[in-house]
Amino acid sequence: MPDLMKIGGVTGWLAAVAVCDAHAVPVSNHFYQEMSAHLLAATPAAHYLEYFGIADAVLRNPCVATDGFVSAMDAPGSGIEWDEDAVARFALN
Repeated sequence: MPDLMKIGGVTGWLAAVAVCDAHAVPVSNHFYQEMSAHLLAATPAAHYLEYFGIADAVLRNPCVATDGFVSAMDAPGSGIEWDEDAVARFALN
Protein backbone atom coordinates (compact mmCIF):
# COMPACT_ATOMS: atom_id res chain seq x y z
CA MET A 1 0.00 0.00 0.00
CA PRO A 2 2.20 2.85 -1.18
CA ASP A 3 1.26 6.26 0.22
CA LEU A 4 1.72 8.72 -2.63
CA MET A 5 2.65 11.59 -0.32
CA LYS A 6 5.30 9.56 1.51
CA ILE A 7 6.78 7.46 -1.29
CA GLY A 8 8.10 10.31 -3.44
CA GLY A 9 5.05 11.29 -5.48
CA VAL A 10 4.29 9.84 -8.88
CA THR A 11 7.93 8.91 -9.57
CA GLY A 12 8.21 6.99 -6.29
CA TRP A 13 4.86 5.31 -6.93
CA LEU A 14 5.95 4.10 -10.36
CA ALA A 15 9.21 2.72 -8.96
CA ALA A 16 7.42 0.90 -6.12
CA VAL A 17 4.73 -0.63 -8.30
CA ALA A 18 7.35 -1.82 -10.81
CA VAL A 19 8.92 -3.87 -8.00
CA CYS A 20 5.49 -5.17 -6.99
CA ASP A 21 4.66 -6.09 -10.57
CA ALA A 22 7.96 -7.95 -10.97
CA HIS A 23 7.10 -10.08 -7.95
CA ALA A 24 3.35 -10.46 -8.65
CA VAL A 25 2.42 -8.48 -5.53
CA PRO A 26 -0.96 -6.71 -5.74
CA VAL A 27 -0.96 -2.96 -5.13
CA SER A 28 -3.53 -0.91 -3.23
CA ASN A 29 -3.11 2.73 -2.27
CA HIS A 30 -2.88 4.32 1.15
CA PHE A 31 -4.63 7.71 1.44
CA TYR A 32 -5.06 10.38 -1.25
CA GLN A 33 -7.72 8.49 -3.16
CA GLU A 34 -8.31 11.27 -5.68
CA MET A 35 -4.82 10.97 -7.17
CA SER A 36 -4.43 7.27 -6.39
CA ALA A 37 -7.39 6.48 -8.67
CA HIS A 38 -5.31 7.83 -11.58
CA LEU A 39 -2.20 5.91 -10.54
CA LEU A 40 -3.98 2.61 -9.93
CA ALA A 41 -5.37 2.85 -13.47
CA ALA A 42 -1.73 2.78 -14.66
CA THR A 43 -0.62 0.07 -12.21
CA PRO A 44 -0.36 -3.45 -13.68
CA ALA A 45 -0.93 -5.18 -10.33
CA ALA A 46 -3.71 -2.82 -9.13
CA HIS A 47 -5.85 -4.34 -6.41
CA TYR A 48 -8.01 -2.03 -4.29
CA LEU A 49 -8.50 1.72 -3.92
CA GLU A 50 -8.58 2.69 -0.25
CA TYR A 51 -11.59 5.02 -0.19
CA PHE A 52 -12.87 6.97 2.79
CA GLY A 53 -13.73 10.52 1.69
CA ILE A 54 -11.70 12.38 4.31
CA ALA A 55 -11.24 15.48 2.09
CA ASP A 56 -14.69 15.41 0.47
CA ALA A 57 -15.95 18.36 2.54
CA VAL A 58 -13.39 20.73 0.98
CA LEU A 59 -13.30 19.48 -2.62
CA ARG A 60 -15.41 20.80 -5.48
CA ASN A 61 -15.70 17.36 -7.11
CA PRO A 62 -14.83 14.59 -4.67
CA CYS A 63 -14.47 11.00 -5.86
CA VAL A 64 -17.76 9.17 -5.99
CA ALA A 65 -17.95 5.43 -5.50
CA THR A 66 -20.60 3.79 -7.66
CA ASP A 67 -21.27 0.09 -7.14
CA GLY A 68 -17.94 -0.16 -5.34
CA PHE A 69 -15.89 1.51 -8.07
CA VAL A 70 -14.27 4.93 -8.46
CA SER A 71 -13.17 6.41 -11.78
CA ALA A 72 -10.24 8.77 -12.18
CA MET A 73 -11.33 12.37 -12.67
CA ASP A 74 -11.71 13.49 -16.27
CA ALA A 75 -10.06 16.90 -15.84
CA PRO A 76 -6.60 18.39 -16.39
CA GLY A 77 -3.89 17.22 -14.01
CA SER A 78 -5.22 15.38 -11.00
CA GLY A 79 -8.65 16.97 -11.38
CA ILE A 80 -8.57 18.10 -7.77
CA GLU A 81 -10.13 21.51 -7.09
CA TRP A 82 -10.53 22.99 -3.63
CA ASP A 83 -13.88 24.45 -2.63
CA GLU A 84 -12.45 27.73 -1.29
CA ASP A 85 -15.64 28.58 0.64
CA ALA A 86 -15.56 25.23 2.40
CA VAL A 87 -11.85 25.62 3.15
CA ALA A 88 -12.57 29.06 4.69
CA ARG A 89 -15.31 27.55 6.91
CA PHE A 90 -12.82 25.06 8.35
CA ALA A 91 -9.90 27.49 8.66
CA LEU A 92 -8.50 28.20 12.12
CA ASN A 93 -8.13 31.92 12.70
